[in-house]
Amino acid sequence: MASNPSQRCCFEGIYHEGTSKGKYIDLFGVDTYVIGEQLSNDKVIVLFTDYFGNHFNNSLLIADQLSAKGYKVYIPDILFNDAVGVNDVATLDLKAWLSKHTETLTKPLVDKYMASLKKEINPGFLGVIGYCFGAKYAIQQINENTGTADAAAIAHPSFVTIEEVAAIGKNPLLISAAEVDPVFPQELRILTENKLKENGARYQIDLFSGTSHGFAVRGDLTNPHVKYAKEKAFYDQIYWFDHFSQKK
Repeated sequence: MASNPSQRCCFEGIYHEGTSKGKYIDLFGVDTYVIGEQLSNDKVIVLFTDYFGNHFNNSLLIADQLSAKGYKVYIPDILFNDAVGVNDVATLDLKAWLSKHTETLTKPLVDKYMASLKKEINPGFLGVIGYCFGAKYAIQQINENTGTADAAAIAHPSFVTIEEVAAIGKNPLLISAAEVDPVFPQELRILTENKLKENGARYQIDLFSGTSHGFAVRGDLTNPHVKYAKEKAFYDQIYWFDHFSQKK
């Protein structure tokens, strides 16, 4: 594995206040949050969420920030209308929930959605972002043979295999990692870095001190270290995608 299976920390975090500005549409048969519809299709980002899904306010606020930087953003429901509620975490049967969200079930939905988006919307540049659960599917979308995206950015990934990392070839991958993360610990960061180096991939790995798993979406913004790391991870993503979109 390049990152471990999800653990309880994947289902913990802080709710962020704010009012989202996008809307929900049915896109290719999938409930999708979209922001930036007035923008062209020159620069598009698809965001694959963690277990709190595409109605979680924190993720919507990130999408709105991405749109304010010039990107049309889509957040598809990759959890089959079965997102974990903020108030459900304490009583969640983690094993049972995960059994309903295996790669066998999720990957076909993601692949079909992305293929349809690539064909029908035809972005000039297509970036993908993946947080925790969504990171696996973001990486799959920059597979050098079967991927649809031009570049990917992930934070505190789970369930990623080293074979999936190897399969991106030289495609661009940005990783934002937490200092304390049993799902993406030091030894797996090093394993991932070595594989990317072996690939000759365009990659960047940032490790943020004073953070734990989930900081880029669900961090405690009253903690200045976490707030800095969350904001820096976001601006790294913008700079990353801006760079590669200019090369298209």
